[in-house]
Amino acid sequence: MRVCAPSLAQPCILHPPAPTLAPTPLIPAQQPVLRSVLPSAQVTPPESVDHRATFKFEPTDEDKRKKLCEGIFKVLVKDVPTTCQVSCLEVLRILSRDKKILVPVTTKENMQILLRLAKLNELDDSLEKVSEFPVIVESLKCLCNIVFNSQMAQQLSLELNLAAKLCNLLRKCKDRKFINDIKCFDLRLLFVLSLLHTDIRSQLRYELQGLPLLTQILESAFSIKWTDEYESAIDHNGPPLSPQETDCAIEALKALFNVTVDSWKVHKESDSHQFRVMAAVLRHCLLIVGPTEDKTEELHSNAVNLLSNVPVSCLDVLICPLTHEETTHEATTLDELPSDKTAEKETVLKNNTMVYNGMNMEAIHVLLNFMEKRIDKGSSYREGLTPVLSLLTECSRAHRNIRKYLKDQVLPPLRDVTNRPEVGSTVRNKLVRLMTHVDLGVKQIAAEFLFVLCKERVDSLLKYTGYGNAAGLLAARGLLTGGRGDNWYSEDEDTDTEEYKNAKPNSSSVSICIDSSHQPVVRGPLVVREVRKVGDRCSRSINLITGHLEEPMPNLIDEMTEEQKEYEAMKLVNMLDKLSREELLKPMGLKPDGTITPLEEALSQYSVIEETSSDTD
Repeated sequence: MRVCAPSLAQPCILHPPAPTLAPTPLIPAQQPVLRSVLPSAQVTPPESVDHRATFKFEPTDEDKRKKLCEGIFKVLVKDVPTTCQVSCLEVLRILSRDKKILVPVTTKENMQILLRLAKLNELDDSLEKVSEFPVIVESLKCLCNIVFNSQMAQQLSLELNLAAKLCNLLRKCKDRKFINDIKCFDLRLLFVLSLLHTDIRSQLRYELQGLPLLTQILESAFSIKWTDEYESAIDHNGPPLSPQETDCAIEALKALFNVTVDSWKVHKESDSHQFRVMAAVLRHCLLIVGPTEDKTEELHSNAVNLLSNVPVSCLDVLICPLTHEETTHEATTLDELPSDKTAEKETVLKNNTMVYNGMNMEAIHVLLNFMEKRIDKGSSYREGLTPVLSLLTECSRAHRNIRKYLKDQVLPPLRDVTNRPEVGSTVRNKLVRLMTHVDLGVKQIAAEFLFVLCKERVDSLLKYTGYGNAAGLLAARGLLTGGRGDNWYSEDEDTDTEEYKNAKPNSSSVSICIDSSHQPVVRGPLVVREVRKVGDRCSRSINLITGHLEEPMPNLIDEMTEEQKEYEAMKLVNMLDKLSREELLKPMGLKPDGTITPLEEALSQYSVIEETSSDTD
């Protein structure tokens, strides 16, 4: 199951924040330039009336704003000073947030003016004039808003082959360290185009070689140094990414998401190398931090979204063998302990949660922590939680070491069997609570994740969640009567703890206890208990419905006469019949394949099977 990230389609990213470059006021010599094309316009320096945060406009001034836009383009087409160009573009960027005024000004000629100012028409220009950088940045910002808000501009973008021009500009500045603003808004415009036009996604992917180009942009932003084909050097004590590098990386990740959105469905074998390189870059991304905690979370969130598009066979690079230095450090730590400190050595090995079976699991550990943080937020589960849960589920299904590591972290051997599975603060408790969430998509992916960690074995899942929490998944899979899923997993040794074994239910489907007359008494289906004689009551054991150890419930039927039992049974039948007729309750039954269906249909299918069996005999 793949989940596209809805957050990538939010238009809020299209209105850029205040530019990093200080706004350039109109000097007195420049004001007549605008007045010459707009005699009635009052040109006020930006420092006196700051509209950079303006997103709503008065309808009564619509005509004036249209004229101002037309006048700005008349200025930009002339050879005016750079400071005047920047001031005009800043005003145009603010006005372009209003969709209504863009219809008359969005023409091919005006688009070409902006393309020229953004250096998108000059193939051989090397971006050497630093004084032009503010003009390029402001032009790209204007194009972002205009393309997003105007359908005419979107069509003109296709006609003018804007995507190819943006890729050419990226190639000019991909190795430049001091033009991050240009790269950032180039990438943002590329993201907008690929979001609005599926044809541009294909063009970027195949014709323009956007996948390796954008991957190289990420490598440059992260300053990656490769130690092996798919392994990079990680400096855990190094400084965090700068705000500019972080913003550039986030825009590249979002553009890559659109380029690769269908890659998990169909991809050529020859693309595997490029996807593995990208996955290795994303692993590096998960192991570094941004300038703030919020920026780090945003960076990792976009990395998770992009990893969801990578073919699952290429995700093996998320884990890698321990390096010689890591192995030596681990051995040195153990050697420093006295030889008689066996328990302490085992503790050191167990506490090293980043290592499993000789493999470095740092990236998976980061993903697990990211998932838990999203659960703890308690909101926006569909957008924020389902992508990482889906990613971990697919990784666990396809890669044995990842599954075993996650099983060890999420579903460790049961020791506390006295509390319900959904009660507590562990990752397991949080995921079990999600299995009964009101959002169907959230509950399904949470249950699927735990089911895969249990190797799709029903008895193992019930052990950790209880039958009540797992019923929805089992009904959808047709496994209410037990069994296992369709995928094959290796057989592991039994990891039951002594605490669980002492309270472990047997494989029966009913509860059997010994009453005072030493006769077995059936207590009902699915409440499974071991047969033990302990005076007048059953011994404590795990209730498979709730998934925890509980005291045996008193059987009220024991004290009833046969007439009373019959009366209560008919009373229950009449109540169920009334609820069914009023369509408040619909009796369901199990079909032979284990799925649920209306009771009448289930009974008819069993009747057909019995008739067929009798005819055969």
